[in-house]
Amino acid sequence: MLTIVSPEQSTLTSRLRLAVVRLNRRLRAQRTTATVTLTQISALSCLHKCGPLTPGELAAKEGVQPPSMTRVIAALEDMGYVSRRPHPSDGRQAIVALTETGLVYIKGEITAREAWLDERLNELDDEERAILARAAEIIDRMAGKAD
Repeated sequence: MLTIVSPEQSTLTSRLRLAVVRLNRRLRAQRTTATVTLTQISALSCLHKCGPLTPGELAAKEGVQPPSMTRVIAALEDMGYVSRRPHPSDGRQAIVALTETGLVYIKGEITAREAWLDERLNELDDEERAILARAAEIIDRMAGKAD
């Protein structure tokens, strides 16, 4: 099905896409250390948000193939950020969870990014912050829709 997009919509589409990319890039730049890759940080964030998962569940949530996630988990385990334990009902599976060290690390990453964003938000007036609050709700709703 072909969707016809007005010039105004196309401009909004481009501006919004670029703004989100730029903001994401700036937030990623607030990393506390470069020793952990962005892929590893994403996996840690997923475990922080979702709790313990099997490697397959983590791979599915991250949108990567299981062999790729196995390498990510192994690296994070070597750093002491995650641990594996046997699955309670399936001996062929493992459960991956954040360790205390991993939890401290990911909370530090979140804090650094949010501190940077707090500084930017404090530069805005009340009306601009209210607009962004509403935009955040809308963007979150858009991001939650399946294709």
